[in-house]
Formats: sequence, C-alpha cells, structure tokens
Amino acid sequence: AVVSTQSTGDRVEEACDSGKTADLAAVVLQEGLAHVCLVRQSMTMTRAKIEMPIPRKRRGSCTNHDKAMLRFFEAVGVAMVRHLDFSIVKCVLVASPGFVKDKLMEYVLSTEHSQFRAIQENKSQFVLCHSSSGHKHAVSEILSDNNIASKLSDTKAAGEVQALADFYTMLKNEPARAFYGPLQCLAANEQEAIDTLMVTDSLFRSSDLPTRKRYVQLVEDVKGYGGTVHIFSSLHVSGEKLALLTGVAALLRFPMPELEDMAVDSSSDED
Repeated sequence: AVVSTQSTGDRVEEACDSGKTADLAAVVLQEGLAHVCLVRQSMTMTRAKIEMPIPRKRRGSCTNHDKAMLRFFEAVGVAMVRHLDFSIVKCVLVASPGFVKDKLMEYVLSTEHSQFRAIQENKSQFVLCHSSSGHKHAVSEILSDNNIASKLSDTKAAGEVQALADFYTMLKNEPARAFYGPLQCLAANEQEAIDTLMVTDSLFRSSDLPTRKRYVQLVEDVKGYGGTVHIFSSLHVSGEKLALLTGVAALLRFPMPELEDMAVDSSSDED
C-alpha cells in the first residue's frame, strides 16, 4: 500500500491541472519565438507559445528591429506573469542563444514595468542559461546540463534553507517557540500552534505505514489552519541537516514552554 502526501481531493484536482504541482518552470526563447513551460518529472507542459515577426537589423538603422523586440519581450513577460504561480514555482530557467535571455530579464526587471511586479519580487528564483533555440525541445537540452542541475537544486531549496536558518535563530533567541522531534511537533499541532513545519521527504517513504500516515495528517493539519509547510529533499544538504534533528521541526506561533520537558525521540521515524 502507498500513502499519498495529498488528500484525494488534491490528487483529483492535480489530475485536472498538473501545473499545480510543477515547481520548476522554463522559458526558452530566440528572437521572435518563445515557449513558457512548466516542468514535472514525467512531462514538460507548454503554457504559452509566443511568435512574432522581427524585422532584420538594417545597416545604419535598428529602430524597427528594436521596437519589435520590445513588443516581443512584453508579450513573453505577460505570459510569464499569467502562467507562473510563484507560490508553487520555486525556480524558473530562462534560456536562449546569445543575449536574448539577458535582454528579456533586463526588460521585465526594470522598475517602471509594474505589471511585472511578481517577476521582480521573485527575481532570485530565475536562473539564466544557454540553449540552442527557443523551441520546446530546448527544455530537455538545458535540463540535461549537469551545471544547471546543481543550480536548480540550490535555487529550489532556497526556501527550505531559509526556513532552517530561521529555526536555528529562533532556537537560540526564543527556544519555547522552536522544537524538533515527532512528540513535540505533534503536541504543538494539537494546539494548532505551528506556524512553519519542516519535514524531510524520507518520512513519507517510511516502511512503516502508521508513520507515513502520521506525517501526511500532520502536513494536512498545518496547512488546514494556515501554517506553512516545507518538504525538504533528503538529497540536498538542507535535508541532511534536518534529518539530524529527527527529520521534523516546527516554528510556533506562540511559546509552549511545556514542550521543553518532553524528551526528544532521537530514534527518528526515518528508519
């Protein structure tokens, strides 16, 4: 038997809109052609295709070419804002031959373009790289680059790294609001006290069915009363660090000093 980390309702909704679980996006472009895609492990979904005629540069005058490129960049930027949900997407690869990608990002990040505020506020999630073209097949090309894979891992894990840093800070400054270990986190959850929950993905692969169910329910509970949940990859250094803290930790909305008297279960549920 397999226990999913989502409720049945979530799974049905995701089947209807698989973009809701794609935390990686890719924008591949060349002059006059762009694809905005969402990437899952098993598929690449095109959310927008932008095609525009771009006049060639003429000797002594680039005016028509430059104006057309600005219209093209605006259309690509609008498509990015429309189709990328930054509450889900953790990393956006932007790839092109030459400097087209750089000019696109320069355009959408310029302060006067308030319509691109979502992009501007999440600019740390964008990774620029080289591709041979703006056709959809270029997405596979850039994903196979080992250097890109390394950047992807760090960019996608940035939220988890920050959450863990916040946990250590809270543990030092206000220890009654920072706890790790299954017993403490489950007790805090009973009081709906968890503001940020951190869990390693390996706990959802536990060979023990009740353990998997317990963490699935914990995640759903915390999301249900408005808490934030970070699932850490056990393959990333941040996940390894969380595993040293039993694999589960929480920042609380209010102090619960009574939890300090509970012994931390050092035999993590990961076994």
